[in-house]
Amino acid sequence: MRKLALHWQILISLVLAAILGAVASPDSQFLGISVLHVLDFFGELFLRALKMLVLPLIVASIISGIAAVGDEPGVGRLGAKTGIYYLLSSFVAIVIGLAAVVLIQPGLVDGEPARELIGLTGNLDEVAEKVEGRGAGDLVDIFLRMIPVNVVQDAAAGQLLSVIVFSLLFGYFMTRIPAKPRAVLEGFWQGVYEVMLKMTDFVLLFAPLGVFGLVGRVAISTGAEALIPLASFFLTVVLALSVHALVAIPLTLQLLARVNPLRFFRAMAPAFLMAFSTASSAGTLPVTMEKVQEAGVSRRVASFTLPLGATVNMDGTALYECVAAVFIGQAYGLDLGFTQLFVIVLIALMTSIGVAGIPAASLVAITLILTTMGLPIEGVGLILAVDRILDMCRTAVNVLSDSCAAVVVARWEGEASVLSGSQPNTLSTPKHD
Repeated sequence: MRKLALHWQILISLVLAAILGAVASPDSQFLGISVLHVLDFFGELFLRALKMLVLPLIVASIISGIAAVGDEPGVGRLGAKTGIYYLLSSFVAIVIGLAAVVLIQPGLVDGEPARELIGLTGNLDEVAEKVEGRGAGDLVDIFLRMIPVNVVQDAAAGQLLSVIVFSLLFGYFMTRIPAKPRAVLEGFWQGVYEVMLKMTDFVLLFAPLGVFGLVGRVAISTGAEALIPLASFFLTVVLALSVHALVAIPLTLQLLARVNPLRFFRAMAPAFLMAFSTASSAGTLPVTMEKVQEAGVSRRVASFTLPLGATVNMDGTALYECVAAVFIGQAYGLDLGFTQLFVIVLIALMTSIGVAGIPAASLVAITLILTTMGLPIEGVGLILAVDRILDMCRTAVNVLSDSCAAVVVARWEGEASVLSGSQPNTLSTPKHD
């Protein structure tokens, strides 16, 4: 009997979790044990297992991928293409979000600001604590954070941007040493990479159970009550994310990569659903890399574009920041002109790249925008009730965009086998499912 494909297993888990959320409450118990605690345990266990894979996979894939390029003058070209694509992709996402929030105007009810009707929700002291001391200096600090003082310490702290820069430099200069020590290092990092792929396959065996725990907890804890007062804002964000995922990305694949978008979505379904379930681009990275290479993207391109994208390419997050800031402005009755909207777009673009390594990144980014607009940071409290669910949605779009970038850059690099049914010759992951 043929094994059920991973994306179907995850989809079934999502449906079961939604059903559980509809019939259970936060106080529900089974055999005297809190259902919420059980879901917490399985969800957190799976998420920790995924995050366990991220750091060694990023380091090994980047170093071995660059080593595979050897002395070819292709790394700089690959980096330039990837950077240009990520900037343009994030800009398009922000413009889509801006158009949606300006046209729908979720912050207004019958033409009046919705502040009093919506009310402030969430722990505002907690919000203030998370964003305290943050400012425009965080945008400048990104350049300092790119160069690690202690790469091991940064790795332990989850500062992936500096780890990526170190790995890029290590891989590049590894190709500049004598052949004998270079061969030893290449064999070592290739071995680490292969081991991480095997570990990824093992962890994915438990994906349905982990997804059920993660999504079931959100479904029970949040419920429909949190969506009602913020339904207009919620639907605006979901609509804008859907337009980016289902219109902008397919057009990009057709026009820039000349590949069939339906094949792309079928290939990336497990990564997309995993991102939605975990709300973590970095945590989903092992699955994303596996599925992209199964789609025919060479390891050389995948190991460069995807770890970088999981850190700096945040299309869904940038779109969300823009919609949230304008929504809060509308709710407070702020008259937003062209200049204010342009500033919002610019800051959203910069922060989507610059605050990726900062805790509570979206809150920090939105706070920077609100400060620029002259609004109190307590406006962030307006969106806390639905932030978790929207975090799942925007993370899924982030991962979809990263995968699209890998496909587009691979095609720009002349890889004809991408999404064609044939596999590249460059040490790609064997096909599963």
